Amino acid sequence: MAVTDTGQIACQVTGLTATAEEVVTAEPELVWDLIADVTQIGRWSPECIRAAWIDEPGGPRPGARFTGHNRLRTGFEYDVTCVVTDADRPRTFGWVVLDGEDDPARPSSLWHYQVDPLSAGTSRIRLRFTHGPGYSHLRAAAATAPARASGVITARRDRLRADMTATLRAMKAVAESAHATERT
Repeated sequence: MAVTDTGQIACQVTGLTATAEEVVTAEPELVWDLIADVTQIGRWSPECIRAAWIDEPGGPRPGARFTGHNRLRTGFEYDVTCVVTDADRPRTFGWVVLDGEDDPARPSSLWHYQVDPLSAGTSRIRLRFTHGPGYSHLRAAAATAPARASGVITARRDRLRADMTATLRAMKAVAESAHATERT
């Protein structure tokens, strides 16, 4: 379908979802602690190369703010401000990415981790990204090339999914190594 106006592009972008999942041989508390330490995201994410708490004291609690510094494969770099929306150890951790309006009710995107205990010492991590109704670079890129908007949107969703999978696999390696160390 050709996208011919920004209203149609907004409909295509808003609600766009990407998910990833990994089973990890580690206790949910250990997994959650890795996920909720946003200052370590640069160790596992191909895109978000660093993050830092804005609020003092920093930490994973609802309302806490942090900045993320992202680098796309094209070399384009940008910063985002995020607000923690969910921090329920050891089960869930989530945040919204603010757009220029800084309204958490109208975010650029929403990120959410769910950690489920499986058998003893094993957890499943589910990561979900949902594009919000707020401004984003994806919305702007699609709007500047309406005839190619569907392809731009699909490519971004696919890249997000691949990067989310890579992030979870890197976290898994760290969690499993730490879990093995704890057990010895």
